[in-house]
Amino acid sequence: MQLPSGLVGSPNVVVVGSGPTGLMLACELALGGAKARLLEERTETPNITRAFAVHARTLELLDARGLAEVLLPRGVPVYEVAPPGGGSLNLRDLPTRYGMVLIVPQSGTENVLAARAEELGVEIVRGAKVVDVSQDDDGVTVECADGNSVRADYVVGCDGAHSTVRSRLGIDFVGKQYETHILLADVQLTRAPGETLTGIPNEKGVALLIPFGDGWFRAIVWDRLREQAALREPVTFDEIRDSFNRIAGHDFGMTEMRWSSRFLSERRQARHYRKGRVFLAGDAAHIHSPLGGQGMNTGIGDAMNLGWKLAAAVRGSSPGWLLDSYEAERHPVGASVLQLTDVFNQMVLSHSRLGRLLRNAVVGAVTRLPRGRRMLGERLSGIGIAYPHERGDDWLVGRRMPDIVCEGKRVYELLRDGKFVLVTAAPVEVNRPDIVHAVDAHPELPDAVLVRPDSYVAWASQRLPDAVELAAAVDRWTRVT
Repeated sequence: MQLPSGLVGSPNVVVVGSGPTGLMLACELALGGAKARLLEERTETPNITRAFAVHARTLELLDARGLAEVLLPRGVPVYEVAPPGGGSLNLRDLPTRYGMVLIVPQSGTENVLAARAEELGVEIVRGAKVVDVSQDDDGVTVECADGNSVRADYVVGCDGAHSTVRSRLGIDFVGKQYETHILLADVQLTRAPGETLTGIPNEKGVALLIPFGDGWFRAIVWDRLREQAALREPVTFDEIRDSFNRIAGHDFGMTEMRWSSRFLSERRQARHYRKGRVFLAGDAAHIHSPLGGQGMNTGIGDAMNLGWKLAAAVRGSSPGWLLDSYEAERHPVGASVLQLTDVFNQMVLSHSRLGRLLRNAVVGAVTRLPRGRRMLGERLSGIGIAYPHERGDDWLVGRRMPDIVCEGKRVYELLRDGKFVLVTAAPVEVNRPDIVHAVDAHPELPDAVLVRPDSYVAWASQRLPDAVELAAAVDRWTRVT
């Protein structure tokens, strides 16, 4: 690991892996005043699309840092999703300014986050293959294959499904492997079905097309005749085209393929997301079926949850319980995503006629009912994610903060500096430089709402608090250093 010139001193936090999760986390740490060093085994950024769906809640999280507007022009917004089995979800009905799925290659998302990391001064070291992680009461040591090591207060493994960090911690990766092989390819079409998600399920398999907006589409195929082909066997252009012809009845005018892979998905989750001073996030913590496009979104959610907490611990403004709340909040989210994608996988890729009939009946019934459409839309989009709260807390605590306007600015604009935001219906005395305070009355919200840096509600009161109550609420979450 050859450090770039000018890279001196020990970081507060080492982040292993520079995918979307690692980049987002490093940005959050730097924004919070922590010195982060990002170690990446790759020497170059590969031109592979991998993840492609950015859901509404992830766009909100990016909006809280001023990045959503940067990412939007790079992708194709899809406003309606038609689940296999009938019916449709109109994502415009979601309670968000981002009622869509943004289809954008993972490289586009990584480029936006990498530019942000550079702007914030994040140290990125490429060609750094991590081979060991050890910790003691005072810190963590990361060993690299070239013999170099780095010492930090904390380490976060964002190093993917085959995480070295997770392995060296001895944390179980619990779950199962699916038996069905799925074909993935990026193809160019002359008879494209439009800039929308297209799915054809039948007794022969499933064929999906996702637009990238530049004439290229991600093709995802489950072909009954090819589901047990060896994973090491290359996916050819003829195989993808033949599968589409067999399942969909035509190939949409495929003319070129630039990337392909034969994929065997798994459903696994780390038993714990933390061990001492070391944490796991993204694919290192959870992997699942690609159906539903949840992977990258869940990883970015992990990063937003953990980043401000670790930065607070480094600054010394963190209460003792705060770092433990990362696993308490995000492990159930990961488990829920695994459950959701497992249901999708079993329904969409069912071998039996009964299974397909059940899929059609269940999905059709859900999407025909307004309440069913809302619940499925909020779960798919991440809008419905909420964290546990204590008995006696206001109903809004643990939920995402609605993007209301306060003093002429949206709440998500007030969050841009990564600080807590306090919204009160009338003026109150705050005197805290680490709190952004806005005064604006909203009939649908409590009189006082304290919003965490990751845009979830930390505390709320239906009546305007006095100075003592307000100080206690704020001090529970953050302290002046």
